[in-house]
Order: sequence, then C-alpha cells, then structure tokens
Amino acid sequence: MFVLRINGEKRSVNVPGDMPLLWVLRDVVGLTGTKFGCGVAQCGACTVHLDGQPVRSCVLPVSAIGEKAITTIEAVGQTASGQKIQQAWLAVDVVQCGYCQSGQIMSAAALLARAPNPTDADIDAAMSGNICRCGTYIRIRAAIKQAATGRAEILQTIAPAAGAP
Repeated sequence: MFVLRINGEKRSVNVPGDMPLLWVLRDVVGLTGTKFGCGVAQCGACTVHLDGQPVRSCVLPVSAIGEKAITTIEAVGQTASGQKIQQAWLAVDVVQCGYCQSGQIMSAAALLARAPNPTDADIDAAMSGNICRCGTYIRIRAAIKQAATGRAEILQTIAPAAGAP
C-alpha cells in the first residue's frame, strides 16, 4: 500500500512497488491525461512533475516516489507556469493530433517554473526528450516564448520554391 500526493490530494493505492507510476495514474487512479508512448522514457508522452521536476512516469516505479508531490496534466493549470503554457498552447494553436501534448505541456511548464525567460538553448534542452510525430516543434517553441514574454511570436513558414508543384 502506498499513499501518494497526486494533484494536491492524498490517494492510497494498493499496487506492487515495481508498478510504473504511469499505470498507477491511468489504471488505478483514473487520471488518463498522461499518455503511454514508448514505455522506455524516450518519447516524453508520459511526463508528469515530481516535486515540480519533469519525470517519465512510464519507467518510474511507484516505490521510488515516497513523499514527493505528483502533478499531472489534469492539475498543471493550477500552477502559474502551467496556466501560462496552456493559454499559449491554445493561442498558438500548437496541437495537431494531440497525443504527445500532455507530456509537452508538462515539460514546458517545468521549464518556465525554473527559467521564466528561457533562451532558445534552454527550450531545446528542456524539450529535447519530447517527441511530436506531427512535427509541431516550431509552434511549441513559439508557445513557450509567448508564455514567457506575454507577446505573440511570429511563426515562420517555409514557402514552396518557385516553380514547385
């Protein structure tokens, strides 16, 4: 039996200690916003915050959590950085298929919480472990910058070469 602090609420779960946090959140607690992607901590779809730090829940055993606070996509909007990121995500229209977006938002919110005015290098480092199959990386960067500065970023588009079909 483990007592977890999830989104500000204590939850008792009777699960094996080696069960990944992802499955505790999704299958036991019923918080399905955190997604399963690769199962080996490479894609970032399962990102949650553990005491404010982004972690990959698909490989984190529940026994390793202890007293740390867990924040999922369902509650990240209650934090200042999470709220800014969510608003910017909508304003910039980041989402295409949407599958990776909860993990992307969690990583971006953690970045803004620790670096309110991130450089491009900060953004690259923080987001490098999050994969978007739709390729919305330009929009993701623009949303992070907008959340940090409060100003809309101009998205650069690539125009087809002259004479291209």
